[in-house]
Amino acid sequence: MVGVRRAVAMLASVAVAVTVSVAAPAGAAASNAKVDCHSEDNERRIEGCSILIETPGLPRDELSLAYAMRALAHSLVGHFDKGLQDYDAALAITPDFPLALNNRAWSYYKLDRAAEGIADVERALKLAPDSPFALDTRAHIRQSLGQSDAAYEDYNLAMRLGGKSMVKMYQCGLKANGLYFGAVDGERSETLQKALRTCSGMRQCDPLPSDAECRPEVS
Repeated sequence: MVGVRRAVAMLASVAVAVTVSVAAPAGAAASNAKVDCHSEDNERRIEGCSILIETPGLPRDELSLAYAMRALAHSLVGHFDKGLQDYDAALAITPDFPLALNNRAWSYYKLDRAAEGIADVERALKLAPDSPFALDTRAHIRQSLGQSDAAYEDYNLAMRLGGKSMVKMYQCGLKANGLYFGAVDGERSETLQKALRTCSGMRQCDPLPSDAECRPEVS
């Protein structure tokens, strides 16, 4: 599945921040649901977030995050249509939620509705202009629409802002596509740039690796 490592990283920081900042909920069931909602296990996450969503009086910021986390879990198991519905709900509560905006744009892309994600990813970048993940999303959308030069520029910006971890992901993905034969070391090179340029001009080429690839090279 493409982009699992990428998707987990996109919401991880927000999940941690909210988990730390929110006061402990009343009752063990609610507490366990919150833990499950932020679990790395997608089934637990869906179940835990669903319990939180149905909890009367849940603060709106927590409700929005619960929808976003459940959406992420749905997306990670390939149910992008269900994820899209939950991102809609999260953004109805918190319209300026950059990670949910970006992830909804990514869901549109994965559902072959890339053009519908443009407004979301542009809004996400206005709210978080230094997000390598939003730049990567916009690059994928532009690539799918045949805008190869713009996609290539966004991939490069994503590497510049995302650092070695982002470079490694592209190195690995391009290697899987048979376009890059160098080391997966997080270092930008002319060989990598050439491979990325070639991939950007091919609508079916994805520079991101699947979750099963790049182990233990990418961490």
